[in-house]
Amino acid sequence: MRRTAFGLLTALCLALPAFAQEDPVQQTILNQIEAFKADDFATAFTFASPTIKSIFMSPENFGMMVKNGYPMVHRPGAVQMLEQREIAGRLWQKVMITDQSGRTHILDYQMIQTEEGWQINAVQLLPEPGVGA
Repeated sequence: MRRTAFGLLTALCLALPAFAQEDPVQQTILNQIEAFKADDFATAFTFASPTIKSIFMSPENFGMMVKNGYPMVHRPGAVQMLEQREIAGRLWQKVMITDQSGRTHILDYQMIQTEEGWQINAVQLLPEPGVGA
């Protein structure tokens, strides 16, 4: 009986890493954010979709846009994945980023699957709750 329980426990422990693996969509976003934190714009650019690459043309242009337009992504304090959903046939991942001054931002990442894997096709900074037009 004890051996059976030990065997089951061992099998469960060996299987846990498989359950703990990250979602590939979320991992793409996290990998890009890590590249931004290191000012590695060349690597960050690899996670952008072909459409984004054609708009910015170079990692340097892309990096400058992120630094100026999305400083919370360039230098986040904390990153938390929220819900993932499909809208009009597109996959969107909501991400909560707390910047280094403690302010919270909600961003929506549109993701597409390419031959290179999941890539970021768009990012929207969502309005703060309670803020309307």
